[in-house]
Amino acid sequence: MTETAGTDEQDIEAGRLLFARECRFMRGVASLDQLPPAGMPEIAFAGRSNVGKSSLLNALTGRRALARTSRTPGRTQQLNFFDLGGRLVLVDLPGYGWARVSRSLVDAWTRLLRDYLRGRPTLHRVCLLVDSRHGFKPSDREFMDMLDTAAVAYQVVLTKIDKVKPHTLESRAGEMGREIARRGAAHPSLARTSAQESFGIAELRAELAGIAGS
Repeated sequence: MTETAGTDEQDIEAGRLLFARECRFMRGVASLDQLPPAGMPEIAFAGRSNVGKSSLLNALTGRRALARTSRTPGRTQQLNFFDLGGRLVLVDLPGYGWARVSRSLVDAWTRLLRDYLRGRPTLHRVCLLVDSRHGFKPSDREFMDMLDTAAVAYQVVLTKIDKVKPHTLESRAGEMGREIARRGAAHPSLARTSAQESFGIAELRAELAGIAGS
């Protein structure tokens, strides 16, 4: 479950109803001039390659193949936009870190991400996925630095918590929580999820539904 206290049944139901709506692929974007017109609130999902981003998106929307999953890092090679029931736009960002792609392509992704994050007025939050087995890596901290500099609100979402022993998870989450407390743009709470076991999915849906309703 998430660390956010007070998620009630009404919030859970609102999240369930929102994410049960049709989720339609809008477009893939490889350059800023391809961005869809700014309109609905957007929530972007970012993280290291193979952190479980596609699996989480599929779990949130209750679909098996909304976002493709792969054991090959770097599968997502553009910004993919999805329209969730005309209420919210979900944006699947390219993975960063150890993706097995060329340096020139990584540099191009980085420029595109920076430009998107700095200049998108409808971007309400970035969900920054971190593998709970490893905690923050240098590339995660670099990405958080970029978000802090751009003053883009973000929330750290721990993935694959079913793979970690409870006492290890508690210790790691505590360390990570203290670290994000020192960052200006970070949401104060961590979300804990397992796409495979559906842990924390309802609570995260509820929180994101609140953004759609704001």
